[in-house]
Amino acid sequence: MKTTTTIASLGMAVGLALCSSAVVAQDNTVRIGLYAVFYHTAADPVSGPFTQPGLTADVGNVQTLYLAYLRRLSEHFDLELTAGIPPRTDTIARGPAKVGSVPWDGQTVGTVKWFAPTMLLEYKFNDDSAAFRPFVGAGLNFTHFYDRKINAAGDAALGGPTSVSLKNSVGPAATIGVYYRVWHTWHVVGSFSASQVTSTLETNTAGVVRRTNVSFNPEVIVLSVGYSF
Repeated sequence: MKTTTTIASLGMAVGLALCSSAVVAQDNTVRIGLYAVFYHTAADPVSGPFTQPGLTADVGNVQTLYLAYLRRLSEHFDLELTAGIPPRTDTIARGPAKVGSVPWDGQTVGTVKWFAPTMLLEYKFNDDSAAFRPFVGAGLNFTHFYDRKINAAGDAALGGPTSVSLKNSVGPAATIGVYYRVWHTWHVVGSFSASQVTSTLETNTAGVVRRTNVSFNPEVIVLSVGYSF
């Protein structure tokens, strides 16, 4: 009898330990999915010597792989670090149809890659037992631009081989979405996010420097699957 009681007690202790560790294990979540970015670009006219009035630029929408890590802070609060695999984004000329005799408006004149990690503090509605949990969040976005290139069409319009730079950006970000648990440790998420991304674009063509200020105003739709552990 004493042996049976001891075994039962050990079993309960192990069970409680496993339950406790399961709760702790689910404090971490990783997600992967589709990251679709839609830009609403506003750029000042390009300024600088020998520059035709009205030149400006836009960027093309992109899709890439979404990756995220979440840390559970409490039943209702999570801290999320989110990013996408850096995509190559087209720079599209806007303004007059031609610069001199060179086509301009609508031409792809360059490309750029960007890495934009975002940290968000999120609030989830309902409690942990609910399968369906809407959420809202706010935080900061950091955008690093790199691998910036002007192509042959851009060089021709700007008067020769041209280098380009873009300043990094830090700005506010916000998100709204829905979480649905499909199994104990697996879930799916759909979300809509917006962030403030601004930069100064500068080109250099044989010493002729031109500049414009750009607000990218990206809006992001994410569809992802997550695993908690």
